Amino acid sequence: MHKLLDVTDITAGYGDGPAILDGAHLTVEPGKVHCIIGPNGAGKSTLLKAICGMLKIREGDVVFKGERLNGLRPDQILRKGICFVPQERALFPKMTVRENLRMGGFILDDKRELDRRVESILDRFPILRERSDQHAGTMSGGQQQTLAMARTLIIKPEIVMLDEPSLGLAPKIVQEMFDIMKTMSSEGITVLLVEQNALMGLRNADLGVVLDLGRTMIEGPARDVLSDPRIQELYLGGRKAA
Repeated sequence: MHKLLDVTDITAGYGDGPAILDGAHLTVEPGKVHCIIGPNGAGKSTLLKAICGMLKIREGDVVFKGERLNGLRPDQILRKGICFVPQERALFPKMTVRENLRMGGFILDDKRELDRRVESILDRFPILRERSDQHAGTMSGGQQQTLAMARTLIIKPEIVMLDEPSLGLAPKIVQEMFDIMKTMSSEGITVLLVEQNALMGLRNADLGVVLDLGRTMIEGPARDVLSDPRIQELYLGGRKAA
């Protein structure tokens, strides 16, 4: 198995507070969709924040393509090709769609290349082209999530990490979000997402990870995680997933 990102026994928390992650581990394979599930407070979002440098890692290692990321700032990790979309999407609500896309490429020095990439994204997502001059804050939740995901593609990342991308969205829109993830994966972009809808997330993922109390309880092919009796009981009421 080729590892793109290897998270080994990390401990992390907020400020001087107690550890939220307590020895969590994760292996990320290139070009795959990885879905992290677990109960509230398990450390799912904390894990993504630790990987992208938003939280200090107290113990353990995060290694990307053989390079240790511990101690790097979020902007340094972004430049290496790991992009994080937080649960709140982090859009600029009073900026237009086009301006938000340009902000996604703030690390690019070549502004002509940035313009080309923005136009390419607008061609790829017609709804964003249609609303390119609209303020992001006035769009629907689904459109805002599409913009947040599309914006990550401006820098051509190797890994896109998504925190609860389906939260608050209608079922039809949720499937559209997962379709975008599958397209990313087909183009060689690795997707790592935290998902509260365990059934939907695992059905649309290649690999599944279960966190509980800050530790990795299960890690493997999504279909195996989905059929695990423990997951059936915890998330599906003992029903076997179709």
